[in-house]
Amino acid sequence: MISIIDYGMGNLRSVEKGFTSQGIPVRVITDPGDVANSSGVVLPGVGAFGDCVRNLRERSMIGPIKNFIESGRPFLGICLGFQVLFESSEEAPGEPGLGVLKGKVVRFRGEEKKMKVPHMGWNRVKMPAQSPILKGIPQRSWFYFVHSYYVVSERRGVNVLLSDYGGEFEAGVISGNLFAFQFHPEKSSDYGLVILRNFSRLCLGD
Repeated sequence: MISIIDYGMGNLRSVEKGFTSQGIPVRVITDPGDVANSSGVVLPGVGAFGDCVRNLRERSMIGPIKNFIESGRPFLGICLGFQVLFESSEEAPGEPGLGVLKGKVVRFRGEEKKMKVPHMGWNRVKMPAQSPILKGIPQRSWFYFVHSYYVVSERRGVNVLLSDYGGEFEAGVISGNLFAFQFHPEKSSDYGLVILRNFSRLCLGD
């Protein structure tokens, strides 16, 4: 079963609906013990970096998440669930992220470029060499974003997706069994749903 982690924040229902609308069975979990008993795990998120990390810690989810990723089974991070996989964020100085991926999260300097922050809307995404989770998605397809902060990763060993908002920024990473995106697949129409279907195939098989 694919599990969606409920840590008291985020866009749980829209992510759940994205899967179930495609006939994909998922469950929402709050018990950290359920993480290990999953064929795939989704970490969604909307909100503040610091609140997210604290909520995960208070619910004893950080260790199980790291162990699951290390197990080699498919893991999907969405929006804030992408950002907290990194080491730190300007949004929450002194609050460490999960540190699964090397890098930091910084704020868009919109005022310097007369750009609105948060960045909200549809953007094209430049994708790396084909990955199973991107199968069937054309290069530079459109996806839906809502965020004020973006990731600056250390890219060694990581396939990076790129988009542009007053300059190029990282829209996602693919690293082995870990797939994480700044955009919202569940809100990104047909190609976003393709990502959810591809993820389910990696978790459950065809």
